[in-house]
Amino acid sequence: MKILAISGSLRPGSANTSLLHAAATLISEGIELTIYEGLANLPHFNPELDGEVPPISVNNWRKQLRESDGLIICTPEYAYGMPGVLKNALDWIVSSGELVGKPVAAISASPSEFGGANAHASLLLTLTALAANIVLGASLSVPFVSKKLNTKGELTDPDTAQLLRFVLDALVAAIKVQPDAAERLL
Repeated sequence: MKILAISGSLRPGSANTSLLHAAATLISEGIELTIYEGLANLPHFNPELDGEVPPISVNNWRKQLRESDGLIICTPEYAYGMPGVLKNALDWIVSSGELVGKPVAAISASPSEFGGANAHASLLLTLTALAANIVLGASLSVPFVSKKLNTKGELTDPDTAQLLRFVLDALVAAIKVQPDAAERLL
């Protein structure tokens, strides 16, 4: 089983990226979790560029999504929404349909008491528009995230680790009962 994870932050040492690294350590044996590294390389979405030969970075993003059985998105909140770079990445797959029916876990994390609730809502709305399978029980907002990570970016809060495990377990369970990609597109 292959799970792709994407952080909505470009910042090195991002708390959201750190949470995805923590998820990789918590995932069950035999499951491959890969963190997508190409977010900064995606051009601004332009339908004119999405013709017969889309940019290489877009093809790579779509390929990694197609090859995954599920997706985890972890987003910070900027100006009460998800970062533009994450929205841009999702815009690139509107017409190609890689998320149609694909099981997705949605996580937001913020140093505020609300855990990026507005970004989380924005992300869920976009995932709904993309016809993703937003997995019940695989949605999490992490408030005060900077207090839950050490200076190395390692998750130190056992309650957050347990909640992250619940999200991962729900995603894996949904993937196991999900039809394969060819069946989802029928």
